[in-house]
Order: sequence, then structure tokens, then C-alpha cells
Amino acid sequence: MSTYAIGDLQGCHDSLLRLLDKIQFDARADRLWLVGDLVNRGPDSLGVLRLLKSLGDAAISVLGNHDLHLLALAEGYGRIHKSDTLETVLAAPDRDELIHWLRHQRLAWREGNYLMVHAGVLPGWTADDAMRYAQEAEAVLQGPDYRAFFERMYGNTPTLWDESLSGIERLRGIVNTFTRLRYCSAAGEIEFQHKCAPGLQPPGWLPWFEVPGRKSAGTCFVIGHWSTLGLINRQDLIALDTGCLWGNQLTAIRLEDRRGFAVKCPQIRRPKAAP
Repeated sequence: MSTYAIGDLQGCHDSLLRLLDKIQFDARADRLWLVGDLVNRGPDSLGVLRLLKSLGDAAISVLGNHDLHLLALAEGYGRIHKSDTLETVLAAPDRDELIHWLRHQRLAWREGNYLMVHAGVLPGWTADDAMRYAQEAEAVLQGPDYRAFFERMYGNTPTLWDESLSGIERLRGIVNTFTRLRYCSAAGEIEFQHKCAPGLQPPGWLPWFEVPGRKSAGTCFVIGHWSTLGLINRQDLIALDTGCLWGNQLTAIRLEDRRGFAVKCPQIRRPKAAP
């Protein structure tokens, strides 16, 4: 059995099929780890969801910010952006089944020394903390009151985590960390605005995985979300958003030997910030 971690798809169904063909993926023996942002901006989010749902236990995905955006829109919350390409999902005859499947995906997945999240974790969180907070938010997303969360999901607060947070502020803090984090301060304050490559950010902000004394430093994180990072495949970090949507590549890393595989992708969108 091989396990392949795959970067942000964002509706690039054809690129996913070509990558699966390249790695000779066998759903009876292999597994896929998807780092989130399965949908949106690309041409065929519906095809991506149908394919991954059909794979059952052979595909494990964590939720990204675009996936949560689709879930909120499906419940009548949020607003459709000009760059969104979610209409076919929202109008599909199997929409309810696909939305239910997506809502029951994880915010974090841990196996051995690997911990997969879409974006990151705060420097003050241990790996155990991250899993505990993920399970707390997942219980809400998958529970009977999930619509109340989507009603108030959007927002950039809180920017600083506090264990005493409660209610929607606590849930939003957890979800924003897992799905939107790039830069933060040494104290763990989140900066939501900048998507640039490290070295171009304003003073005082650090990539979350470079904060000195980070409590989760002994764990290898598997992430997406940050296309300007490019591919990172090092002992403590596998970053997989290699900009398929922007005409770069869709990348997979085989976790057993860290071998990389990639296919060239057509440019669907012009990047606002080059890698």
C-alpha cells in the first residue's frame, strides 16, 4: 500500500485524473491524502467531489477555506464571489449527498508522525492540542447545529488564541487557524492579509512553521493553501500547493519514501502573487 499526499485541487478534475494515472493509483491498495481546497475557481469542482466521494476510505481529505465557503453557500450564508465556480455543485442533482460528504471531512488528520491540515497550526499548540481542537470543531460541523456556525463563520477575529474563548469566537479561531493561517507573530497573533512568499512579508510576521519554539516542531506537517511557497519536502514539513490553478503543477508526495510526482496544469486563473 502506498499513501500519496496531493496538493490543492480547486476543481482541477482533469489534472487530478492525469496525476492519478501517473502514480498508477489503485483504490484497492493505495490511499490518497488531500490537503483541502478540493473545490472552487477551477473548471470542474463537481467532478472532483464525485470522484473523491466514490473512492470511499481510499481518500482522506481535510477541509480548506474554499471547501468551507461552498458549505456555507449551500446553507444560504456568505456571498458568491466573482471568482467562484461553484454553481454546478450547487445545482447538481446529487448536491445534498456531496455537501453531506464534504461537511463530514476532517479539519486535521494524524497518522504516525504526519499531521495533515490545510493551512497550519498556531505556534503555541502541540500536535495533541491541534487534534483536540480539530475534533471540537468537527463535532459542530458534523452535528445538528452546523448551520449556526456557517451563519457566523466569516470574519478575521479572533486574531490571538486564548483557551478561555468560547462560542462562535472559539470555533472561528480554530477553523481560521486550520484553514487560513500563513503568517503569525512570535506570540501567535494571526496576520490574514499577506499571501506572498516568505521574505516579502512585513516586519514582525513569520511563517507559522518558522516561529522559534513552536510546540509542534517534532511533527511533520502536510499542508496546502500557500501557493507562493512552492513545493517544500523537508523533514518537518511537506507543502503541496504548487499552483495547479495558476498553470503550474499538481503535485503528489508518496509518504513512504518521500518521492514526488507532478503533472503540468493548464492556467485557469492568473496569479495575483507569483511564487
